[in-house]
Order: sequence, then C-alpha cells, then structure tokens
Amino acid sequence: MATAISANKAELLAIADSVAKEKLIDKAIVIEAMEDAIQRAAKNRYGVENDIRAKLDPVSGDLRLWRVVEVVEQVDDYFKQVDLKGAEKLQKGAKVGDFIVDPLPPIEFGRIQAQASKQIIFQKVRDAERERQYDEFKDRVNEIITGVVKRVEFGHVVVDLGRAEGVIRRDQQIPREVVRVGDRVRSVVLNVRRENRGPQIFLSRAHPEFMKKLFAQEVPEIYDGIIEIKAAARDPGSRAKIGVISHDGSIDPVGACVGMKGSRVQAVVQEMQGEKIDIIPWSPDTATFVVNALQPANVSRVVIDEEEDRIEVVVPDDQLSLAIGRRGQNVRLASQLTGKAIDILTEADASEKRQKEFVERSEMFQNELDVDETLAQLLVAEGFGALEEVAYVEIEELATIEGFDEDLAQELQNRAQEALERREEANREARRALGVEDDLTTMPYLTEAMLVTLGKAGIKTLDDLADLATDELVEKKRAEPRRRGDDTPRKEPKGGILAEYGLSDEQGNEIIMAARAHWFADEEPAEAGEEDAIADSEQ
Repeated sequence: MATAISANKAELLAIADSVAKEKLIDKAIVIEAMEDAIQRAAKNRYGVENDIRAKLDPVSGDLRLWRVVEVVEQVDDYFKQVDLKGAEKLQKGAKVGDFIVDPLPPIEFGRIQAQASKQIIFQKVRDAERERQYDEFKDRVNEIITGVVKRVEFGHVVVDLGRAEGVIRRDQQIPREVVRVGDRVRSVVLNVRRENRGPQIFLSRAHPEFMKKLFAQEVPEIYDGIIEIKAAARDPGSRAKIGVISHDGSIDPVGACVGMKGSRVQAVVQEMQGEKIDIIPWSPDTATFVVNALQPANVSRVVIDEEEDRIEVVVPDDQLSLAIGRRGQNVRLASQLTGKAIDILTEADASEKRQKEFVERSEMFQNELDVDETLAQLLVAEGFGALEEVAYVEIEELATIEGFDEDLAQELQNRAQEALERREEANREARRALGVEDDLTTMPYLTEAMLVTLGKAGIKTLDDLADLATDELVEKKRAEPRRRGDDTPRKEPKGGILAEYGLSDEQGNEIIMAARAHWFADEEPAEAGEEDAIADSEQ
C-alpha cells in the first residue's frame, strides 16, 4: 500500500514537471491547478457547502486535505461553523472566533471526478500559457519576427512563431504574394491584444514599419542611430518612399541606404516582392521636402496654404504625368510621406488660377471700396487680397504704392473699415435671424461671421457651445490630394464647424472653456446660499 502511495506521489510530481516544461510555464502554476482540481473533487465528495482546502507538497508529493471551520458560540452553518465543545475535539484550547483545521481522509477518484479534474487542470494551464504568450509578445510591437506558415484560412495567413501563433490578415499582406504552408516568412508585430480566446498577435508585411525595420537590419548606420528614417509611405507590392536624414555630416543618408551597387536596398526590395523604393533626403523645410518627395518629377514652385493644410505644387507641362504617377501613385505617396494634401498644377493651370484670383479680388475691391478698376487692380498687384489687409495696414505702406499719397491711402483705409462694419452688421442681423443668443458674442475669438456659421450648425446657446469638443469646433479639414483633370465626385472632407476660419486647437479650447464658465458660476451662488442657511440655523 505504501508503495502504491509513493508511486502516486511520484506520478503527480512527474506530471507537473512534464506539463510545466512542455507549456513553458512555472511548475508552481501546475501544482496550484492540481490543488484546485483536487479541492473541487473533494467538495463533490464531502459537500460543496464545506470550505475544503488541498495542499500538494511540490518536493515530496504529499497531499493534505482539510476542512476549515470557524469556532462560534451558536452554530448557524453546520458546514462552516463549530461550537466550543466540538472545537475542543479538533483542537485543544480553541476559542470563539478561531478558524481551525479539520483533517479529511484522502479521496478516491472515480472516472467522472478524474475527467472533471483533468478539465480544471487543462483550463488553468491554458490560461497560464495564454498569459505567458501575452507577456512575451506585448513588448515586441514593431519588431520583425520570423515564423513558419501553419495554415491559410479565408485569405488570412496563420504563422507559427514557436511559442505562439500570429496572423497576417489579408489587408496586411503584400498583394499578389503567394505563401504556402511550411514557408518561412518575416513580418512586423503590428499589435498584441488580450482576448477571451487568448492573446491575438497581429502581424504585417504591408505596413511602412515593416520596410523601416528591414532597412534597420540591412543598414548598420540606421541601427546605430546615425541615419534616421523620418517618414515612410507604401503602396504594398508596387512602390514605396522613405525620407532619411543623417546626424553625421560626413555620411550621405541616401547613399548609405542604397549600399554598394545597390546591395542594401536590393535586399529590402527582394523581401518586399520587388517593391520599388524611392529613398529621399528628408528636410525640416516643408517646401523642400515636398519637392524631394515628388521625385523623379521636377517642380517649378511650391505654395503652402497653412490654414487649409494643403500644398499647391506647380510643375512644367511635360512633368505633369510624372509628378502624378500611374493612377496617382506618386502624388499619393508624396502626400502620405509629408502628411499634407498636395494639389498638382501645370504652369498653365497655375497661371489661370492666379488670373481668376486677380479678377475676383479686383472686383471685390471695386465693389467694397467704390474705386475704379485700375486702382483695384493696383491694390491686388501689390499683394493686397482682403479688406482687413487694407483697413489695418500702416498708412505709410499704402502711401508708398506708386501713384498713391497719404490722403488717398487714408481714404481707402476709411472705406475699408466702413465696408468691414457693413459686413459685420449684415452678419449680426443674419445671426439674430438664426436665433443665436447675444451671450455668444462675449466669447473670445468669435466674430459675427463665425456666429452665423455656428447658428447654421444649430449652435445657438452657451450650453450648445459648451457641449462641443475642441475637434468638433475647430478641427481642420483633411482632404485627399487632387490633381488636374480629376473630376471624380468625393465626399466633403470632415472638419470642425469653424474649420474654415483657421482657429488653433488652443483657441478652440479657450472658447469652449469660456462657454462652460457659467456652469460653475451657477454652482457658486447655490453653495453660498447653503452656507447662509447653515449660518441661520446655527443662530
């Protein structure tokens, strides 16, 4: 009998060792799972109402089973409580309030109990294995990892990573790349998420980060931090662009990435299934970087619209198709690389646009300032494009225009200010007609024109304005790049209600906080009233 018991002990410890090594988890977790299984089996044997504990010695394999009971004066729960008389039989000197141990004899496992215990152990071990997998991969996001294709399900590739499985979803694969079961693949860890079915490890071969990490492996200067990849954009399987900068003036960043006879870049291209890569010198100057990003096309000039966050690029007629690229690929990648919406115009398009703007501004000055066409055109030619510029510029600057004197400059400025007042009055009437409350006029930065725009969007009270988030109020519109001849209908780009006025996030936040001020002001009198009431009651 003793031999059988010792054999069972040895068998339990051997099972714990084997499972811990196979699943790469702590042996203590397996021992704990076994104790839990034995504990549940004992509850089924002696009654689930009992507080039963089990302890398996990880060295000797000895198994102890006991019931915990509380010593009380009057027993209400016979399963978990015992009176003083009964407690004396279990432990001499027991007092009311003590918790004492009532040893239980070992139990025999039947087929059903053994199966239930097996399921409990498997579940505990599976949970521990999943936690180990999550802890192992959660800090490896953006790292390149190598695995073996295990299976392909509905276009998604499941990769065996050794201690876990990862998945390359269809949209994160390189188009037209064929992978088969058993192939070794490299990919970047895109995301690791905890889910009920275990940690989900999402991999990618199409993300720009994959290309950046491949370059870091092939170019020692990038790995060492001498060269930095500042931006990257990809059209997976077709073409890519990266912007690089060197922190050492003696090292050419483009040449280092290309390598001797193109060896370094070719290694990356081969891994990315022949994807062509343009390596571009990065520049902190937006205009310079845009010119570089549109290579191989030559650019005549760049006009940056800070308010709209757009860039207008003018190219020679013979460079238009090159700048746009096949199906708009070149300009799209350049836009992703720079983070700006880019409009491509030819010299003729730019000239036509400038002429149109010249005529529109001239007509505006003629109508608003009541001047003749020649004088209006002269103002536009000198760079004036809005009434505000004429109304608030220094008199001397207007007077220095050829053919102007101080009297004419003063007259023009007076007329511009009057015209702005007329606009403001018209907007005020429109705002009131929309039902926008006068309280909103006290908010910082808001003009009557802005209040009309708010009214049209249904924002008519301080509470309406206070309920908005900053991005809902001032976020700039983000439009896709357009190119000449592209008349495809597209959705109006989303933006804040006042996006067209160019307010900053800080200004938007200040407006909303000012609108919310009355909420707190309303609370103060109530609190003061409560204090007065308390003072009266004390008297």
